[in-house]
Amino acid sequence: MGARTVGAGRNGRPVQPAKGERLADWADGRLGLYPMAKTNLRKVFPDHWSFMLGEVCLYSFIVLILTGVYLTLFFEPSGIEVVYNGSYEPLNGVIMTRAYESTLDISFDVRGGLLIRQIHHWAALVFVAGMLVHMMRVFFTGAFRKPREVNWVFGWTLLFLGIITGLTGYSLPDDLLSGTGVRFAQGAILSVPVVGTYLSFFLFGGEFPGHDIIPRFFPIHVLLLPGIMLGLVVAHLILVFYHKHTQYPGAGRDQKSVVGMPFMPVYMAKAGGFFFLVFGVLSMMGAIATINPVWAFGPYRPDLVTTGAQPDWYLGFSEGLIRVMPGWEINAFGHTLALGVFIPFSLFPLIMLAIGVYPFIEAWITGDTREHHILDRPRNAPTRTGLGVAWLSLYGVLLIGGGNDIVATHLHLSINSITWFVRISFFAVPVLAFVVTRRICMGLQRRDRDKVLHGRESGLIKRLPDGEFVEVHEPLTQAQRFALTQHDQARPYEVGPLVDANGVTRRVGPSRKLRARLARAMYGPDTQIPKPTAEEYRELTSEDHHH
Repeated sequence: MGARTVGAGRNGRPVQPAKGERLADWADGRLGLYPMAKTNLRKVFPDHWSFMLGEVCLYSFIVLILTGVYLTLFFEPSGIEVVYNGSYEPLNGVIMTRAYESTLDISFDVRGGLLIRQIHHWAALVFVAGMLVHMMRVFFTGAFRKPREVNWVFGWTLLFLGIITGLTGYSLPDDLLSGTGVRFAQGAILSVPVVGTYLSFFLFGGEFPGHDIIPRFFPIHVLLLPGIMLGLVVAHLILVFYHKHTQYPGAGRDQKSVVGMPFMPVYMAKAGGFFFLVFGVLSMMGAIATINPVWAFGPYRPDLVTTGAQPDWYLGFSEGLIRVMPGWEINAFGHTLALGVFIPFSLFPLIMLAIGVYPFIEAWITGDTREHHILDRPRNAPTRTGLGVAWLSLYGVLLIGGGNDIVATHLHLSINSITWFVRISFFAVPVLAFVVTRRICMGLQRRDRDKVLHGRESGLIKRLPDGEFVEVHEPLTQAQRFALTQHDQARPYEVGPLVDANGVTRRVGPSRKLRARLARAMYGPDTQIPKPTAEEYRELTSEDHHH
């Protein structure tokens, strides 16, 4: 950019630009901010409530960082044993680690310490919950398709790291509840064949519980994992800006244009207000809803365990896998392989991986290389929607297994009955959820087809000259018909004839045969209701078949 022209005042003397303008000119001349700001600050973002789910995750993460910095100033990550003599008299004279003592000091002696602790914990739960709900919105609407596969991987990695970060932070206070969770994790690590014992000794610095686990968890929780997550969040937002924002189908919206409000000032003002709303709700939750009262559990001791010890909800399904698994063991060559622990311990990352790699599997099955900026309605992708609901139902079933003792005591049921229910449901419920969800989606597709062809039911009854009573239907507007019929219904991939025109047998590899079978299962004629064509609509409207 050239030098800014200096204007003239009423007396003819040149008017010097204001300090802020001079500073902006100075920064622009060295950093080139003006072209970048002009391009991005007027970027258009569509307006829909579901897009705010990602912002809930972002703002919860910011709250986590702010409250975590405050807690770091007072927490001492030490496994050295001390005798407590503080404000909480019921624990006076009890031997505990310095980590647990500093947690009590934060809760009872530091001004605002308990409030910040509880805001931090609630923000962690909302952060993980927000990421899961946000990813499900992206999954069910197909927002992960090209060119956003990398952003999906970033989001999935953030979810996985958020779970691990929650585990490490949950374990830092060294109370009886969190210590039981660490003991549970240590038992799972020991089940790893050949190297399990070595991994446990390396992590804990010797025999459990040791004195090194808390000092090691602390830098992982406050530096390593948050640093990686912060980098992923920045990369995630950069890609959101780089790609056009996805939007729901509607009038004036296509793969090349976005209908919405500019980033500055409209969207930025709304986002700023929403941040304070999220912060306010988390503060209210921290102020009125007790969470993780470590003083009620007492310090961790290896010879004790709390009744009804439960992890946070996002780790409950992993514990459910181990709780309901039969206690299978294999003894060979003087070694014991604890399959009852190792198999579910291995299934946990595999269940998470299934949702992480799905975009690439769908892209391989469809062979679709186009860019997609218009979202799918979940009903128009019944197989994908069914798979997502099946995954969520499996998550819910295992969550019941992870809290089988709590369910048994509160509902007065047999814990063995609950365990067998979860074992059977692990295989049956996802299949049932998939079938039911897909049939619901097909029914909704039929309703959309009838609505396009015959219009919307008005609730008005009309009597015809022959005495017949019919309901008057109101035709949809052109924009409404477009929103219901704009989606593609591509034919599934086929391998073609195995013998060509010359009678020569074509060699078709097993991967192509598998791809064709999966494509028929996902996009075959039994998985979608044909969209109404323009000819069908004109035929019905011209003959006045609808009333």
